[in-house]
Amino acid sequence: MAVLRKIRHFVWGEIPESKTERRLLLKIDWFILSYCCLMYFSNYLDRSNVSNAYVSGMKEELNMHGTDFNQINTIFTCGYIVGMIPNNLMLQVVRPRIWFPAMQIVWGVLTFCTSAAKTVQQIYAIRFFQGIAESSTFVGTHYILGSWYKPGELGKRSGIFTSSGLAGTLFSGLLQAAVYTNLNGTSGRSGWRWLFIIDGIITMPIALYGFLMFPDVPTTTKAFYLSDEERLISCERLETDKNKDITHGHLSWSLIKRVVGNWRWYGCSLLFAVSGETESFGSNNLMGQWLKAIGGFTVPQIDNYPSGVTAFAIASTLVCATWTDATRSRARWPVLVYMSICVIIASAILLAPSTPLGARFFAWYLAGASYAGQATTFAWANQICADDHAERAVVLASMNMWNNVVNAWWPLVFYPATDAPRFTKGLWAMVGTAIATLLVTWFVWYMERREKRTREAQEEAAEPEKEEADERRSSGGEDEKSVASRRS
Repeated sequence: MAVLRKIRHFVWGEIPESKTERRLLLKIDWFILSYCCLMYFSNYLDRSNVSNAYVSGMKEELNMHGTDFNQINTIFTCGYIVGMIPNNLMLQVVRPRIWFPAMQIVWGVLTFCTSAAKTVQQIYAIRFFQGIAESSTFVGTHYILGSWYKPGELGKRSGIFTSSGLAGTLFSGLLQAAVYTNLNGTSGRSGWRWLFIIDGIITMPIALYGFLMFPDVPTTTKAFYLSDEERLISCERLETDKNKDITHGHLSWSLIKRVVGNWRWYGCSLLFAVSGETESFGSNNLMGQWLKAIGGFTVPQIDNYPSGVTAFAIASTLVCATWTDATRSRARWPVLVYMSICVIIASAILLAPSTPLGARFFAWYLAGASYAGQATTFAWANQICADDHAERAVVLASMNMWNNVVNAWWPLVFYPATDAPRFTKGLWAMVGTAIATLLVTWFVWYMERREKRTREAQEEAAEPEKEEADERRSSGGEDEKSVASRRS
């Protein structure tokens, strides 16, 4: 039994002592993770489908040239940036059960519109508004996870959530290959157009599920499947962390002062702004563009072979998230070191002019390790900002926002489609990005440790004063009792 308990602890995190809390954790795992993962799956399915559509006929049908594909991604990123912080702040005033599905319906409708686009300019407009709607998902979910889960539970759930988006990327390539093979030309529509129709069909039922089943946050939940006792426990179990603030729904102007005057916003935002660019190989489907450029591969092969990048990304994410939760310190920084080393090695292999084909495949797949940092970086930020829910919402949104600010121009400069198949500039940029990630990781680690030491010193200094005040109140109470006794 002890061995099984240790295995369960390693795989799933801290095990609650009471049966009621274990039942509560099982329920929120099911209803929160199932919806958030399905939502993110459909989100990434849509994003990846643009890349797969591009190499599967959209480029030729819409007469795309030069960096048109990169501009589609840049315009989507601009919409994503615009919607990031407003979407996360809306979760403070509108129930997540309403806001998440509403945004999902918006991007589902726009996905259907993509299937009917006649020009690349129409794609530009659609993708901008899709970016605004889809920006609610990633950081919004990390905010929700930080509102429900303890530090020892958070990493794995963040890893599972992040992996669901990667599963969308993995499934997108397989789906495009199947659609191209079986539906291309059906009813006069190209295979890539059917891909967006199927994507929209997948999205809508998931939104309905969210309207019906999502539990909001602990202090506002009215989920029918949670008992009154479980709702109370969902709040109390987080209140055991004295630095955790679980209140919700109150915004004030003091938030600006708290955010701007604290290192957390600067440090965490810089961390993901830099480290997020290590995902550039996968997010720009460079392997797919490389396969198309060197020739000798069929359309289904070009769609399927890059799935190995995503498969390794999922494995890295889940293993790293599980490991960081299992450690007593909940340290997240080693994951960033691991992924930085992997992308440096991958870049070095691809830069070598005489690297054989098999080694290049290995390098592209190894670069999938870069996605492991998503879950752990946001779990780390949730821990750092656990004492202020509103600040946490802004910091999480800002992290992804600044990453996308960089990502809006980064692929145009370093990964233009015209650079295929070599991408020499991008490979050197990846090496520099990995080194910068290591430096910023050290900075955040140092600042977190300094803040912790300062807080502990303040608590130790305040302890004698607290004890003295307690003694005065105690002696004062005794004196009052004596006086009252004498008067009687």
